Amino acid sequence: MTSAQQAVAEAHRHEWARLLAVTVRVTRDLDLAEECVQDAYAAALASWTRDGVPARPGAWLTTAARHNALDALRRARTLRSKLHLLVEPDVAAEPGSHDDRLRLVFLCCHPALAIEAQVALTLRLVCGVSVPDIARAFLVSEPTMAARITRAKKKIMAARIPFRMPAPAELPDRLDAALTAIHLLFTTGHTAPAGPALTRDDLAAYALDLARLLRDLMPAEREVRGLLALLLAGHARRAGRAAADGRLLLLAEQDRSAWDQEAIAEADELVVAALRGGAPGRFALQAAIATLHATAPTYADTDWAQILVLYDELLKVWPSPVVALNRAVALAMVSGPAAALADVEALERDGRLATYRYLPAIRADLLRRSGRRAEAAEAYERAIALAGNDAERAFLAERLTETRRPI
Repeated sequence: MTSAQQAVAEAHRHEWARLLAVTVRVTRDLDLAEECVQDAYAAALASWTRDGVPARPGAWLTTAARHNALDALRRARTLRSKLHLLVEPDVAAEPGSHDDRLRLVFLCCHPALAIEAQVALTLRLVCGVSVPDIARAFLVSEPTMAARITRAKKKIMAARIPFRMPAPAELPDRLDAALTAIHLLFTTGHTAPAGPALTRDDLAAYALDLARLLRDLMPAEREVRGLLALLLAGHARRAGRAAADGRLLLLAEQDRSAWDQEAIAEADELVVAALRGGAPGRFALQAAIATLHATAPTYADTDWAQILVLYDELLKVWPSPVVALNRAVALAMVSGPAAALADVEALERDGRLATYRYLPAIRADLLRRSGRRAEAAEAYERAIALAGNDAERAFLAERLTETRRPI
């Protein structure tokens, strides 16, 4: 890429949500704000290619998006009614005020929307995740997801939902969707759904930033602590997840000395706090599983029996097929691959994970470990067809070749 293209890509990763939030405060219209910000990025590419990248790309984009918004309001003959908005103080700059990104999160997570729409809208508007990647996360088609996001934006505007922080009494109704969206953003960065790189560290770091903002807003909320712990435990292992040549490394192969021990210790403390005071929620339980993996001195020291117990508890509070699939991995480590195969094959018959790339990948591994090599090869082929990440595809292809090799 040219220097201008690189600068625009970098600004998109780091400035998208802030720009959109600032522009929404001017337009009070999500569709219009998104269009104005997109136009600002398009103008930046042309201008920066011609005149060079400015010293403060974020400020340049903010000014461009704001001008686009004002022009659009003038064209719509609504500028007069919006003038009072333009002289309001910058709420984000007030001492002790909440980040504009959180306002946008809670706008998207309004209970007037279905939970799936809340999460999808947050991923698109706050996090800048592409519609195809959001569709993959929800295991639905791209047109279905695009229509869902469009309907959600229209509903917010029709209901005149204000762009403000909810009152404390309103937060609980929006919290689960906010936590889910931030977690999905992190998983999209932890293992990129498509492309040449295994990870998108910028997305994972952004999710961590949002989780910390949420913890600062709601420090006593156990599930917020659980989410932050879960993200910290996962992100702490990022340096060991791939070899120097980009090859994916399994947990058993990773150099644990490369992991961020400070982040793991912080995650461990947060988990202890999240598990206190009653039955834990789904994020606290997931964090407990993640920290057991992260704090084991070696892979051989992993307490798989305790992890299996935690998955059993997680299934009670969150009966998700993805959780059931992850539980099968732990069951295989405790009772052997044959014991887990029955659960995985039941999930295949269930059909809800038909497009989930890890289902055939896990089944292939269990079959390979059981000595059923021909069946394993077929499962690896299905997993490769579903995988969009080049590092994952290369790993699966290597396993497929090994499985087909004569004994």
